[in-house]
Amino acid sequence: MVRASCQRAIENFRSANPTEFPTMAAPLTAIPGHTGRIDSASRAGTRTMAAEWPIYAIVAASTCIAVGLIWDISWHRTIGRDTFWSPPHLLEQIAAVVAGLSCAWIALRTSFGNDRVAESRSVRFWKFFHAPLGIWVCIWGTVMMITSAPFDNWWHNAYGLDVKIISPPHIILLMGMLGIQIGAMLLALAAQNRATSERDRSRLGMIFAYSAAVVVVMMTIMLMEDAGFANEMHGSGFYKATAAVLPLFLVAFARSSRLSWPATRIAACYMAIVILSIWALQLFPAQPMLAPIYNAVTSMVPHPFPLLLVFPALAFDILMRRAGATHDWLLSAALGVTFVAVMIGIHWYWAEFMLSPAARNFVFGADQWDYTERLGPWRYEYWNVDKDARGNLSVPTLAAGLGMAAIFATVGSRAGLWWGKGMSRVKR
Repeated sequence: MVRASCQRAIENFRSANPTEFPTMAAPLTAIPGHTGRIDSASRAGTRTMAAEWPIYAIVAASTCIAVGLIWDISWHRTIGRDTFWSPPHLLEQIAAVVAGLSCAWIALRTSFGNDRVAESRSVRFWKFFHAPLGIWVCIWGTVMMITSAPFDNWWHNAYGLDVKIISPPHIILLMGMLGIQIGAMLLALAAQNRATSERDRSRLGMIFAYSAAVVVVMMTIMLMEDAGFANEMHGSGFYKATAAVLPLFLVAFARSSRLSWPATRIAACYMAIVILSIWALQLFPAQPMLAPIYNAVTSMVPHPFPLLLVFPALAFDILMRRAGATHDWLLSAALGVTFVAVMIGIHWYWAEFMLSPAARNFVFGADQWDYTERLGPWRYEYWNVDKDARGNLSVPTLAAGLGMAAIFATVGSRAGLWWGKGMSRVKR
């Protein structure tokens, strides 16, 4: 009886005030001042997130691969080469399998799911299979990574427990990792180029920038033996190594991005990833497990402090913004010379700081060496300095090396402009 009384009261009030008390079945637009945009925007956002789940899954997997790689190198420097089943190896391979299975599912669904929209956003492979370009690149990267695992195990058994970063199985592994990273990047890039709203373009642009930063992390790891330590920064070899690799990627990613200051954001993200890994690894106690042990480390040995790429990247953004999309040959020459000039202007003095007692702390992680290293004064000296016959610094030799570095950076920048222009048109 009480319920019936309440319903009658509600109906009476609704009859007396029809505009202030719409029925529950009425649309939101019946409410004065309500346009219904929140509901439609929410549904559109849900559909967008559902359609983009492969991007997030593959970016998460690629992040695990990068973390596993940094962890693996620290594991080798601290504990020694372990079996294939060591935690960093497992993290890398499981992440690769997750990325591969996600991509395989997308490829099968696109090929046989009768989804015309998805098929129109894909490229054909072997006549019957369709998937976005990034999916195919990820699948290729997964196959390379899984192939490298038994090859690496055999290589260690045949040639020693520990080897340098640059070895045939490691090159295959690195190519596979880069394949997955670049695949994730292409997926985000295609979605960014298809986006119709500024909000979606910005969100997908940030995902693309993060993926690009992970690629830069991997490339700097590849350079670690020649350009990873501050001891190398007073020799032309450091500038030639960085100039031969980094401008290609920074310029390509900057040209294809829709964000403002793209190269600066990517470089800052790269530095943040490496710095966080340095801080995290030092928190874990560890000790060497393989002889010979010359340096009794007590915690995980971190990666060297990252290169200060944010400065040349800032110069890249300024030059590319002023030049626009024309005069690429002149622009590439300016980018190449600027890269080397900024790198030497920053890292020459940065090296002096990193070799000083002020950098030997938790924040900068300097003066931390492998357990296989015999500690000595070499830790605070410059390596591979350009010297004359008397053993003194040779300015002409250094200048010639820097000139060669500028040529490398120019060629890399020109290739990066061409590559980035192509990526900016990717929509599949």
